[in-house]
Amino acid sequence: MEALPERNGYLPPTIYDIAKRAKVGIGTVSRVFNNHPSVSDATRKRVLKVANSLNYQPHPYARGLARKRTNSILAVIPFFTTFFFLEILQGVQEKLGELDCDLLLYGVHHPDHVESSLRQNVLRSRVDGILFFSMAMPAAFAKQYAQMKTPVVLIDTYNKDFDSLTVENSFGAFLATNHLISLGHKRIGMLNANIESLPAHQRLKGFQRAMNEAEIPIDPLYVKKSSSTKLDGFTREAGYELMKEFIALGSEMPTAIFVSSDIQASGALAALTEAGLRCPEDISIVGFDDIELASHLGITTIRQPMAEMGAFAAGRLAERMNNLNLPPTHKMFMPSLVVRKSSAPPVVRSVKQKKVSLV
Repeated sequence: MEALPERNGYLPPTIYDIAKRAKVGIGTVSRVFNNHPSVSDATRKRVLKVANSLNYQPHPYARGLARKRTNSILAVIPFFTTFFFLEILQGVQEKLGELDCDLLLYGVHHPDHVESSLRQNVLRSRVDGILFFSMAMPAAFAKQYAQMKTPVVLIDTYNKDFDSLTVENSFGAFLATNHLISLGHKRIGMLNANIESLPAHQRLKGFQRAMNEAEIPIDPLYVKKSSSTKLDGFTREAGYELMKEFIALGSEMPTAIFVSSDIQASGALAALTEAGLRCPEDISIVGFDDIELASHLGITTIRQPMAEMGAFAAGRLAERMNNLNLPPTHKMFMPSLVVRKSSAPPVVRSVKQKKVSLV
């Protein structure tokens, strides 16, 4: 059998290589892979034998062309850099790997720009389905996608006309605050992200509910929110700066704080260390998300099943791609408390005695 010409570096074999070795045209190779009845059994066996000897694996896009599919999924996300999205996307990618689909990412720089971004870029992408993250679907596009029966699954957001999955943010915040209350804390604060963000708003509601049910007054000085539009304030820098504001309260600072995300909690811990304060001896902290960083830092937190959410979303999208007439489903994921070393009962401190000179 004739050897293939040597290549510069490794390149996977193509249908041209198979056609040359099997002594057929590339159209015949394509018909073999798409099970076209016009190919004789002898030719089919010869082409498949050559393909097997070359370890040929057709790209999902190429296989999908015959079915008018690209075997590609588009994920539209507001930010590329948050741990929350990265961990959900890992679940998405694992599931799509099982389904032999490619994942394309498109980042929207700011939620206010989502409509123009969709108009200019997303609609140009030839994909089989769309995963849409953490932003309100613009009404015009929701109507268009519904009319076209474009397979769409919403993650961390909701629209009655599309499959959606969300986390019970308010309940998670309630769990976090209740944990601090159960430890005996009364002076409890909240370090929040930008309140314009839906998750931040929902988590504030959960904090307020827990405090009200425990009949603990909420001190306005103990509720601090970020004004940053960068990642909606869910950043290490925002956590660091807001914790410095708590520290500036001196002896009046809270004994415990619910922080609206683990990445903010990491910044808050850095500010405490810089000020010579310890967690949980001087102040307890509970975060939200349970990203990998939280376990390394020992942060008590609220776990979101992020990988599970991603896998579920990808699986549901695949189901809808195969049956466009499925009724939309709306799944709510319940968060859970993960207790680590950053939370403890408040320390009862005795009044320091003045030193008396004996000279």
